[in-house]
Amino acid sequence: MFVAYVTLTLLAVAANVCIAAVDYTRSPAVLANMDGAGVPRSWLYPLAHLKLAGALGLLAGFAVPLIGVAAAVGLVLFFSGAVFFHLRAREYRLQYPLTYWVLAAGALVTGLAHRGI
Repeated sequence: MFVAYVTLTLLAVAANVCIAAVDYTRSPAVLANMDGAGVPRSWLYPLAHLKLAGALGLLAGFAVPLIGVAAAVGLVLFFSGAVFFHLRAREYRLQYPLTYWVLAAGALVTGLAHRGI
Protein backbone atom coordinates (compact mmCIF):
# COMPACT_ATOMS: atom_id res chain seq x y z
CA MET A 1 0.00 0.00 0.00
CA PHE A 2 2.96 2.31 0.61
CA VAL A 3 3.95 2.35 -3.07
CA ALA A 4 0.38 3.19 -4.14
CA TYR A 5 0.19 5.94 -1.51
CA VAL A 6 3.47 7.55 -2.55
CA THR A 7 2.69 7.23 -6.26
CA LEU A 8 -0.82 8.70 -6.07
CA THR A 9 0.25 11.43 -3.68
CA LEU A 10 3.16 12.51 -5.88
CA LEU A 11 0.89 12.45 -8.94
CA ALA A 12 -1.64 14.62 -7.10
CA VAL A 13 1.13 17.00 -6.02
CA ALA A 14 2.51 17.28 -9.55
CA ALA A 15 -0.93 17.78 -11.08
CA ASN A 16 -1.91 20.49 -8.61
CA VAL A 17 1.41 22.33 -8.88
CA CYS A 18 1.12 22.25 -12.67
CA ILE A 19 -2.46 23.51 -12.77
CA ALA A 20 -1.67 26.21 -10.20
CA ALA A 21 1.24 27.35 -12.39
CA VAL A 22 -1.07 27.42 -15.42
CA ASP A 23 -3.59 29.42 -13.39
CA TYR A 24 -0.91 31.95 -12.42
CA THR A 25 -0.17 32.53 -16.12
CA ARG A 26 -3.86 33.34 -16.76
CA SER A 27 -4.04 30.78 -19.54
CA PRO A 28 -6.86 31.47 -22.01
CA ALA A 29 -7.98 27.84 -21.65
CA VAL A 30 -8.33 28.23 -17.88
CA LEU A 31 -10.18 31.52 -18.26
CA ALA A 32 -12.56 29.96 -20.79
CA ASN A 33 -13.15 27.03 -18.44
CA MET A 34 -13.92 29.43 -15.57
CA ASP A 35 -16.25 31.47 -17.77
CA GLY A 36 -18.08 28.32 -18.83
CA ALA A 37 -18.58 27.29 -15.21
CA GLY A 38 -19.71 30.75 -14.16
CA VAL A 39 -16.74 31.34 -11.86
CA PRO A 40 -15.68 35.00 -11.60
CA ARG A 41 -12.22 35.70 -13.02
CA SER A 42 -11.33 37.52 -9.80
CA TRP A 43 -11.28 34.10 -8.10
CA LEU A 44 -8.45 32.82 -10.32
CA TYR A 45 -5.51 33.61 -8.04
CA PRO A 46 -7.21 32.61 -4.77
CA LEU A 47 -8.19 29.28 -6.33
CA ALA A 48 -4.63 28.80 -7.61
CA HIS A 49 -3.33 29.51 -4.09
CA LEU A 50 -5.63 26.81 -2.70
CA LYS A 51 -4.41 24.26 -5.26
CA LEU A 52 -0.79 25.06 -4.46
CA ALA A 53 -1.46 24.93 -0.71
CA GLY A 54 -3.11 21.54 -1.15
CA ALA A 55 -0.09 20.25 -3.07
CA LEU A 56 2.31 21.52 -0.42
CA GLY A 57 0.12 19.99 2.29
CA LEU A 58 0.25 16.62 0.56
CA LEU A 59 4.04 16.84 0.52
CA ALA A 60 4.12 17.85 4.18
CA GLY A 61 1.96 14.81 4.89
CA PHE A 62 4.96 12.56 4.32
CA ALA A 63 6.46 14.07 7.49
CA VAL A 64 3.28 14.92 9.42
CA PRO A 65 0.48 12.54 8.38
CA LEU A 66 -2.40 14.67 9.70
CA ILE A 67 -1.37 17.56 7.47
CA GLY A 68 -1.45 15.25 4.46
CA VAL A 69 -4.89 13.93 5.38
CA ALA A 70 -6.19 17.48 5.87
CA ALA A 71 -4.71 18.56 2.53
CA ALA A 72 -6.20 15.58 0.71
CA VAL A 73 -9.63 16.20 2.26
CA GLY A 74 -9.33 19.86 1.29
CA LEU A 75 -8.48 19.01 -2.31
CA VAL A 76 -11.32 16.48 -2.54
CA LEU A 77 -13.74 19.14 -1.30
CA PHE A 78 -12.21 21.77 -3.59
CA PHE A 79 -12.63 19.66 -6.70
CA SER A 80 -16.10 18.51 -5.58
CA GLY A 81 -16.96 22.21 -5.57
CA ALA A 82 -15.47 22.57 -9.05
CA VAL A 83 -17.66 19.73 -10.33
CA PHE A 84 -20.68 21.34 -8.65
CA PHE A 85 -19.99 24.71 -10.29
CA HIS A 86 -19.66 23.07 -13.71
CA LEU A 87 -22.89 21.10 -13.31
CA ARG A 88 -24.74 24.12 -11.95
CA ALA A 89 -23.77 26.07 -15.09
CA ARG A 90 -24.80 23.09 -17.26
CA GLU A 91 -21.19 22.74 -18.31
CA TYR A 92 -20.57 19.03 -18.77
CA ARG A 93 -16.88 19.01 -19.69
CA LEU A 94 -15.83 17.53 -16.36
CA GLN A 95 -12.66 15.71 -17.39
CA TYR A 96 -10.35 18.21 -15.68
CA PRO A 97 -12.02 18.62 -12.29
CA LEU A 98 -12.81 14.90 -12.10
CA THR A 99 -9.21 13.94 -12.90
CA TYR A 100 -7.92 16.14 -10.08
CA TRP A 101 -10.68 14.85 -7.79
CA VAL A 102 -9.70 11.23 -8.48
CA LEU A 103 -6.03 11.98 -7.76
CA ALA A 104 -6.87 13.74 -4.49
CA ALA A 105 -9.29 11.00 -3.44
CA GLY A 106 -6.72 8.36 -4.33
CA ALA A 107 -4.08 10.11 -2.23
CA LEU A 108 -6.55 10.33 0.66
CA VAL A 109 -7.74 6.72 0.51
CA THR A 110 -4.29 5.18 0.05
CA GLY A 111 -2.85 7.45 2.74
CA LEU A 112 -5.49 6.33 5.22
CA ALA A 113 -5.10 2.67 4.20
CA HIS A 114 -1.32 2.88 4.51
CA ARG A 115 -1.74 4.11 8.08
CA GLY A 116 -4.38 1.50 8.89
CA ILE A 117 -7.16 4.00 9.46
